[in-house]
Amino acid sequence: MSYEFKFPDIGEGLTEGEIVRWLVKEGDEIKEGQPLVEVETDKALAEIPSPKTGVILRILAKEKEIVKVGQGIVVFGDKGEKIEKKEEKPKKEEPKKEEPKKEEPKKEEPKKEEPPKEAPPRPSVGVVGELEEAPEEGGGVEEKPKPAKPAFVSEHALATPAVRGLAKELGVDIEKAKGTGAGGRVLEKDVRQAAEEKGKPPVEEVKKVKKYDLYGYVERIPLRGVRRSIAKAMVKSKYTAPHVTAMDEADVTGLWEIREKEKKAAEKKGIKLTVMPFIIKAVIAGLKEHPYLNAMLDDENEEIILKKYYNIGIATDTPEGLMVPVVKNANEKSILQLAEEMFKLSEKARNRTVDLADLKGGTFTITNYGAIRGIFGTPIINHPEVAILGVGRIRETPVVKDGKIEIRKMVGLSLSFDHRVVDGAVAARFLNSVIEHLEDPDLILLES
Repeated sequence: MSYEFKFPDIGEGLTEGEIVRWLVKEGDEIKEGQPLVEVETDKALAEIPSPKTGVILRILAKEKEIVKVGQGIVVFGDKGEKIEKKEEKPKKEEPKKEEPKKEEPKKEEPKKEEPPKEAPPRPSVGVVGELEEAPEEGGGVEEKPKPAKPAFVSEHALATPAVRGLAKELGVDIEKAKGTGAGGRVLEKDVRQAAEEKGKPPVEEVKKVKKYDLYGYVERIPLRGVRRSIAKAMVKSKYTAPHVTAMDEADVTGLWEIREKEKKAAEKKGIKLTVMPFIIKAVIAGLKEHPYLNAMLDDENEEIILKKYYNIGIATDTPEGLMVPVVKNANEKSILQLAEEMFKLSEKARNRTVDLADLKGGTFTITNYGAIRGIFGTPIINHPEVAILGVGRIRETPVVKDGKIEIRKMVGLSLSFDHRVVDGAVAARFLNSVIEHLEDPDLILLES
């Protein structure tokens, strides 16, 4: 018994995904739970397991194709079962019925009581019997019968599902293929011949564009995968939340010294200690003081939802694009625990093994463009969060301290926030709290 498997919702709010790679082919036997297909969904690469044991009768979605949740992607069957050959053929041919005789008044004898000459019935033009004809207009003037619509046949080309699947695979428009089978049925050989005559699938020919513009040669890259997810998320955030960015600097000289001192001890435990875990702790302290930055806006119900937990997203640069794995319950973890978890999540994001759940549930995001020498920026909020903190490069800067010029380690901080929820004064106070904790690391220890 054949069974059509539909693309499932494998993540929170998922509506579509891209087929990256099929791990099976038609005719393969597969067991329940065995990896079936790799899909790209919401920045994550995930394997979908087989929902049942059986044989792959037909693959309905090509690689690189974007499919919607609920759309059929593969057909399973039992061992020994052949590919379904349900034909799109007409119902049992019925004898042609005589078209009702139409009465048309003669031009010269407009009297209706006298029966007019019978118009000969028009020839049938369909493969499923006669087409129903609309009544003629124009009074008594005899009109020539209109030719049968050729579109009727082309819109309903006779072919088995297997032949249609082959035509789709080879890029052949089956409605235009010349059928050599009985009743004009399109056969497999007709599809293959059409593909050979075309040389290349018509679908690809339609997509073919010039490789140059007015000024020179160009390269066109499909917007797919992570890049596509990023594009959609950025547009949604930018055109939903009115962004405002506040900037300031923090003196992290003392924090840097503590980190340098404890770095070797962390390495002995297999942990790479950076300044980022300290920044996370400083941010959490600021969020506790100013809860409106650890929130989201429910537009539908017109409510501000204050989150009572602290899940901190860490924007991570990967070869495929920006991903934001989330450290859950960051307030309950130590500096070393945060450092270890951040490293593991970042590695998973870079090699595309991160779990979809690790990309969900964030309440506030930190993006560290300082790792690539940025100083200040205007980061885009990770919707539906309310704010995001951009961290710049830590650099030695001459600073006036107690009336003297000293070389201090300074870091630029850029806070973008949703002005619907947070006012500039609240954002500034939050930044001040973060800076206070970064400049006095003892406060961070008290928060831990």
